[in-house]
Amino acid sequence: MFTKKRIAIMGVVALIGFYLGALVVRAIINLMIGGTLFGGNFL
Repeated sequence: MFTKKRIAIMGVVALIGFYLGALVVRAIINLMIGGTLFGGNFL
């Protein structure tokens, strides 16, 4: 019972962490090439 709940919580935290990590990497790359974070020609 507790393990299923724990796995579900870990999955949600992992998804949030992955999303934030990808967003940070994208922001750093955009700063380096001088693009805009949301929109623009890059990606």
